[in-house]
Amino acid sequence: MDERTMRERRLWLRAVLAAAATAAVGPAWASTPLRLATAWRLAGAPAGEAPDSVGIIEVDWAARRIAVAAQVPVPGRAHGLLALADGGFLAVANRPGRWLLRCDAQGVVTARIAIDDETPRRTFNGHVEAAAARSDWLYTTETDPATGEGWISVRDARTLARVAQFTAGGRDPHQLLSGADGSLVVAIGGIVRDLEGRPIERERMAPALVQLAGGDGRLLGRWQLDDPRLSLRHIAWAQGGAARGGDAAVKDTGAQGAGATPLLGIALQAEHDSADTRRAAPTLAVWDGQTLVIPTRDASAAGYAGDIAAGPGGGFVISAQKARRGLWWHPGAPEKLTLVAEMTEPCALATLDDGAGVLLSAGRGAARWHAREAPGMLPWPVALAPDNHWVVLRKG
Repeated sequence: MDERTMRERRLWLRAVLAAAATAAVGPAWASTPLRLATAWRLAGAPAGEAPDSVGIIEVDWAARRIAVAAQVPVPGRAHGLLALADGGFLAVANRPGRWLLRCDAQGVVTARIAIDDETPRRTFNGHVEAAAARSDWLYTTETDPATGEGWISVRDARTLARVAQFTAGGRDPHQLLSGADGSLVVAIGGIVRDLEGRPIERERMAPALVQLAGGDGRLLGRWQLDDPRLSLRHIAWAQGGAARGGDAAVKDTGAQGAGATPLLGIALQAEHDSADTRRAAPTLAVWDGQTLVIPTRDASAAGYAGDIAAGPGGGFVISAQKARRGLWWHPGAPEKLTLVAEMTEPCALATLDDGAGVLLSAGRGAARWHAREAPGMLPWPVALAPDNHWVVLRKG
């Protein structure tokens, strides 16, 4: 048995032992099964069957089991998901994506579009968001394959058809979130890509965080880090004040009005030429509505944060997929990342208990970390490879 396999087994055993220590009767939030929308790939799918699926996973801590409640085969890898008010969800194809679909609370497809049927022709960049001010609007990040320019499409929430569009403010727009004021914040990855979505010409990278008016896409602000090789990928809102201390090496070319704005956490992915430089790179930036900062140079994530979610103390948890760690940052100790989990291939994160904990999807199963409760982990019911994201579904 090689050293890597032995280490993986030790990490798995550690998680299982932690799970066994969880009280038989847990807190109220853990006693009700969680339903999550996510995407996965089945290992060893039969010839002719699509290996990629989206669907509903049910995590039942009280019964100590995970079940696949609904499964929808899809023509390629999915990426971002969005929970809907009726208990259903949206799923969008990974970059360069060509499909978007909506499922109801039972996981039945109720609408589906192929972006190749639209004019002008674009590709999806993997994320979809609901408009804060209009319940009939959705936003998707997209790329014009002919020019590489980034776009935001406004879509009808019922039909998924494009009804309006505006430029995203840079190349490679990735995740976007609505703000309480109706604006949009967009993580601009800034990577130049070929037609298959592969990075090229990294010396031309221009990542940024942009804020756009939700109605017409007017640019309200643009913020950039000093290091153009730090791609801004995934974002999450958390309540709390501005980050204290840290590295405020930013270029602010926009502004917004003063007010109590929640912190926005940005997961970074290093794209430097040198592997050593990538491993030593920071993986978290924080924006308070006025300033974008790198609060910590802690390199525990080895230069790659796969996902980010709201965490305890007004902070964030990031999944360091390549370093096999879950890491917690909070504004009370902005200079450090605290280790909260070790496991194989952690990536998808979902906030639990109003920010007091997170649910992590990993290569061998689902794990929970909570600031006030014992940790736990459950294995997947079948051999599956989970994708980057999942979302807790609402009760319809």
